[in-house]
Amino acid sequence: MDIGIDLGTANTLVYLKDEGIKVREPSVVAVKTGTTEVVAVGDEAKRMLGRTPDTISAIRPLRDGVIADFEITEAMLKHFIRKARTKEKGKGTKLIRASRIRVVVAVPSGITEVEKRAVKDSAKQAGADEVYLIEEPMAAAIGVGLPIQDASGNMIVDIGGGTTEVAVISLSGIVQSRSLRVGGDKLDESIIAYMKRKYNLMIGERTAEMVKIKIGSATVVDQESTMDVKGRDLVDGLPKTIEVSSKEIREAMAEPLAAILGSIKEALERCPPELAADLVDRGIMLAGGGALLGGLDVWLTEQTGVPTHLSGDPLIAVVEGTGRVLSEVSYIKKMTSGGV
Repeated sequence: MDIGIDLGTANTLVYLKDEGIKVREPSVVAVKTGTTEVVAVGDEAKRMLGRTPDTISAIRPLRDGVIADFEITEAMLKHFIRKARTKEKGKGTKLIRASRIRVVVAVPSGITEVEKRAVKDSAKQAGADEVYLIEEPMAAAIGVGLPIQDASGNMIVDIGGGTTEVAVISLSGIVQSRSLRVGGDKLDESIIAYMKRKYNLMIGERTAEMVKIKIGSATVVDQESTMDVKGRDLVDGLPKTIEVSSKEIREAMAEPLAAILGSIKEALERCPPELAADLVDRGIMLAGGGALLGGLDVWLTEQTGVPTHLSGDPLIAVVEGTGRVLSEVSYIKKMTSGGV
């Protein structure tokens, strides 16, 4: 049985060969406080974030694209792999049996050998017999259908929850890459910090994410909008509602967006002239959940002078790439780093 996994800071997606995407859930695990006893995983656990009693802790076991809590990640992977192997049968479900499970996991291009080993060990403990790692920008490029095998430059920018991966790819290899530990989470954190600084209002991660999705944008939009944000007043400790505008949220996210732009510019500056010429025609392809930020493609085109395009479904680009790699054993060996 062949399984592709996009083990993301914000979401984990699991692809089963010949069946497509079987799991698409938040990378959140709820455990009994002080233990590793799992109470809930994925969607159910995310609903608990910021709302748990003292006896339960909702944990995000990945931070900045890498494993922060080994045991919890292992429990989460075990749950998701089992869910991917479960098939509807009549009124119940049936676990698909497999003599051997081969897994391809997408990881940030900038992670260390120790971090790679942690990912492989987690997948092995979760039931995988063979584990291969593929760099996220390569998986995203394959997933969105870029002609990576051609002798021409293709640029992919994959903005996930914990990292932003920037890569220029040619002849099935990464020519130039940047891995930045800034992504959707940092945008949320910057909104939380702004509300605290400007309005003395404490808001949670889920509220910040909702504000970003509803009125967040990277550039001036035709119709500026506002929304009510609820939180706790830091002065008197009471619940409070504040109306904020899309302009304010844009201002709040300016710093992490500037960091992402800096990485893209750096990769473009270091790109060989022949490949840089290809990028003027082909442009930059955006993938990952962060790519859905309003007007990001327009803003990047303005800032770099290189046409920027949003892929069809940015959220599934990486896992689709792992799925395509699974279709050929030789492709797995060529595109990934060793199996264990």
